[in-house]
Amino acid sequence: MKISLKVEYACRVLAQLARSHGNQQLAHIEELAQAEDIPANYLVQILNELRNGGLITSRRGKQGGYALAQAPSEISLYDIIRIVDAEMLENSVSANGQSGQAVQGIWAEIGDTFAERTKNIPLSDMVAETGPMYYI
Repeated sequence: MKISLKVEYACRVLAQLARSHGNQQLAHIEELAQAEDIPANYLVQILNELRNGGLITSRRGKQGGYALAQAPSEISLYDIIRIVDAEMLENSVSANGQSGQAVQGIWAEIGDTFAERTKNIPLSDMVAETGPMYYI
């Protein structure tokens, strides 16, 4: 399955923001870009879309940065896709020709299954485990 780079990057940066959800520190673009290996100039565009879509908040200035607007368990993969690449959720198969309606119906069913499945995957499932901490 081919997922757009935009969706992949959005998932990764949101997972990174989810790791610090609940504390008062805001994440900076440079830190997010480095942690998730995403070009900073492209990340700015994605963060703007996520902010406009209501998934993150931002504050300007020296003390500024980005944070999740809601708990990671309340943001679904569907929400992310809908905001950054809604075309993934559209059925663009034509009903033309003798077989068009049957083919379109099959792809519509697959699309519905995909949408329902992504609605049941929370952002919290995408957060990487950091592993156990050892203290000396």
